[in-house]
Amino acid sequence: MLRILDEPYSLCDGISRRDWLRVGSLGATGLTLPALLKSQQAQAKESETPAGSSFGRAKSVILFWLNGGPPQMETWDPKPEAPSATRSEFGTIASKTPGLDVCELMPQVAQLTDKIAVLRAVVSHDRSHSSSGYQMLTGVPHIPLSRESVTAKAPNLSPSVAAMVRALRAGQGGLPSSITIPEHVWNDGNFPWPGQDAGFLGRKHDPWLIHCDPSQQNFKIPDLSLPDDMPALRFERRRSLLQQVNSHLDHLESNPMVKQFDRDTQQAYGLLTASKSRDAFDLNSEPDSVRDRYGRTRYAQSVLLSRRLIKSGVSLVQVNWTRMKGHPNQGGWDTHATNAKALKDHLMPIMDRAFSALITDLEERGLLDETLVAWVGEFGRTPKINARAGRDHWGNCFSIALAGGGIKGGQVYGSSDKQAGYPVSGMVEPRDITATIFHCLGYRPETVLHDTLNRPFAISRGNPIQAIL
Repeated sequence: MLRILDEPYSLCDGISRRDWLRVGSLGATGLTLPALLKSQQAQAKESETPAGSSFGRAKSVILFWLNGGPPQMETWDPKPEAPSATRSEFGTIASKTPGLDVCELMPQVAQLTDKIAVLRAVVSHDRSHSSSGYQMLTGVPHIPLSRESVTAKAPNLSPSVAAMVRALRAGQGGLPSSITIPEHVWNDGNFPWPGQDAGFLGRKHDPWLIHCDPSQQNFKIPDLSLPDDMPALRFERRRSLLQQVNSHLDHLESNPMVKQFDRDTQQAYGLLTASKSRDAFDLNSEPDSVRDRYGRTRYAQSVLLSRRLIKSGVSLVQVNWTRMKGHPNQGGWDTHATNAKALKDHLMPIMDRAFSALITDLEERGLLDETLVAWVGEFGRTPKINARAGRDHWGNCFSIALAGGGIKGGQVYGSSDKQAGYPVSGMVEPRDITATIFHCLGYRPETVLHDTLNRPFAISRGNPIQAIL
């Protein structure tokens, strides 16, 4: 049931009760929801942003995405006093933030929490990877909730944060403003989750998805390299020929598929010819000490690559955890079996090393203050340990962490019950996380974009989490 509360509470689409009533009462005289949103934007622009404010502090965002569902009680919200049926077998360690204890498997990250804000009461109310993932990536709940192996189709076509960033910001130096590496997120059977593309915003705003393995020796992106038998002069002649052919196909310009092909072609040529974009992918120029600091796994080297990409002007890079053969649960965070063993053997060591390396690296290069880093997955894990010594899906309460780019470090916002199963205080929803990301990038939730039918929509239905800004 929808409860009408006084301000500052908002309805599910982020519009306050007072504004909603204004739309209802004034619609007959010409004031519509799009007009209201534009009015709100104009009012917001009139007020100057105070010096040192979190608004617009971030030039870029790195989504440190741990798909599968990292357990809150064995990362940011340990419960050493919980009953034996739920208690982790791992101990806790004190972090650099007074009063914040974390799992003992996070020794390097624990020394950096003065730069990190932890959210301990995130709720999606969804227990399925693909539908909860959709909500975390778009800020919009899937209809219906808790549906597994779903794909992108109506009514669940909301654009991802990455796609909206691409719509809001132009690319630089031949690189698009949003990139996903090293692969898309998928369920068994290679069912890509919804919420990873531009949806009803239009395919031209899809983040660039680059399948790659930066841990390979002499790594390079195939699409950014000319074939060995293709000298530069021959390449330029082919591009000239293509341009001549295109000049005779003007009558096809109204076809959206042709338009998309032309955009992708031009972007590909830009990537091939712009030295800045080629240099961004050149991990061989990194000292071995830096690459070793991150770790030599596919995911860790992708995290390093994300730092190079944002340094080259990319506004948002999403780094997806990749499955690993020969490990329990396919090497991912979906630890239905042998949860503790998987965490200790590979999951936590890789995560702790790569995340701490990223935060430290950004700080040393003077980039942390202008780069928002989001440690996040689609949900958490059940408090109760199952019969296979694992933990199952849990969207009723879990933890994420944010750092840099306008975030006030050394903070813990929200709390859970004695088993890390339900929120006690400070509950936030995915829409509030997307609103916070956009806030740090300099966009208010009511910022308007238009879908392929030119219908306006606001980029977020949530509110920035002021306590951590």
